[in-house]
Amino acid sequence: MKSLIHATLAIVVTCGVLWFAASKLEASGAAGGEGVLTVYNWGEYIDPALIDQFEEETGITVIYETFDSNEAMLTKIKQGGSAYDIAVPSEYAIETMIEEDLLIEIDHSKIPNLKNIDPYFLDLPFDPKNRYSIPYFWGTVGIVYNPNDIPEHITFDSWDDLWDPALKNKVFLVDGAREVIGMGLNSLGYSLNSRDDNELREAVEKLKGLNGNVKAIIGDEITPLMINNEATVSLTFSGQAADMMWENEELDFAVPSEGSNLWFDNMVIPKTAQNVEGAHLFINFMLDAEVAAQNTDYVGYSIPNKAAWELLDEEVINDERFYPPEEMRGNLEVYENLGLELLGTYNEYFLEFKMSLN
Repeated sequence: MKSLIHATLAIVVTCGVLWFAASKLEASGAAGGEGVLTVYNWGEYIDPALIDQFEEETGITVIYETFDSNEAMLTKIKQGGSAYDIAVPSEYAIETMIEEDLLIEIDHSKIPNLKNIDPYFLDLPFDPKNRYSIPYFWGTVGIVYNPNDIPEHITFDSWDDLWDPALKNKVFLVDGAREVIGMGLNSLGYSLNSRDDNELREAVEKLKGLNGNVKAIIGDEITPLMINNEATVSLTFSGQAADMMWENEELDFAVPSEGSNLWFDNMVIPKTAQNVEGAHLFINFMLDAEVAAQNTDYVGYSIPNKAAWELLDEEVINDERFYPPEEMRGNLEVYENLGLELLGTYNEYFLEFKMSLN
């Protein structure tokens, strides 16, 4: 009988503890609130020390979650099951979120550090007057490669170099429809935002000619492979390339002359937010010059914060591979919001290309 009583008491106590923990989690985490800020960002896209600093300065606990594509982020926020206070989508996703009424308008009076942003990165077509988004990082899509492992005539001044027979089984591609289909379009002289099915069809057929050169289509795994010289060539993002080059000085990065993508990631406040005041505090914190400089040192991507540039190594800021001057940006395109139907077409063509590979 005593054993039964003890067992019953143990169950009751355990249930009580679990209920209390769940209540605390709901009050201060999953459900959000004034004392909690839930941030939804790309992986490896903030210095963890800055999260600690923000918590210490504000007393707000940060819950940090990550996504690996704009599409995944959009789907989760549209479902509305998670109360995100901050998200960091790319420009075409921001345009979609504005159209679908998923964002809260930002109160610029609560973001005094907005003055630190270079005007070039403000008032862009995807969010006029930055009513809904504040610049975070920007960059390009290009090719990272090891010059020691390829013939001298391959410099990636042109996308066509990827098709060179000397690169058999040496090319890695990022697993993204817009990036890969866009590369194919650019290599033919077309816009990476093409809405012409004949152009898309031509791009896919050309991409199929990479069969034999493409070793794999992967994501973040390419970083350690390139650093350890286990891979030779990869389509990738400029910031990811910078991380690789920091660890492996043999590597180089190029943006082909036919053009490529110029992308912008901005901070937004979804309508799911339960700590709007804390979200404004976080955005303003991330725009502080010293915070922004520390963050870009950690992340490796290009930063739009002009005040932070003075705190960064001049060699970094003057490197045109990662901070192309304004005149060079004229040959780059921002991804446009293609709409669900056309985006589905891009995804279908990308799948067709992947299925064609050995």
